Amino acid sequence: QVQLVESGGGLVQAGGSLRLSCAASGSIFSINAMGWYRQAPGKTRELVAAITSGGNTNYADSVKGRFTISRDNAKNTVYLQMNSLKPEDTAVYYCNADGVRVYTTQGRFDYWGQGTQVTVSS
Repeated sequence: QVQLVESGGGLVQAGGSLRLSCAASGSIFSINAMGWYRQAPGKTRELVAAITSGGNTNYADSVKGRFTISRDNAKNTVYLQMNSLKPEDTAVYYCNADGVRVYTTQGRFDYWGQGTQVTVSS
């Protein structure tokens, strides 16, 4: 019904930059919040950054000042600009869409992307 497709991951040296994109498609009426989570090997999934439809943002302390989340509501797309990357940022990054309302079914739903690998070499 709703799909999230991520792109932009890859391998980068420490200090470098990457930009992740996530586009939501389907019978979408509205999306409350969109965000990025990450999961490193042996660790639990953690919130990296999130943004509401009104533009309010929330960041993990570890990425504040280095990462910027943005969103294009008309395209149902969220971006994560990652600068000054560190080896500890290495993880699979997952896109999340929360509070999604669709035309075909009542209620609000939560969706996840398939994940994109980000590897930062030292």
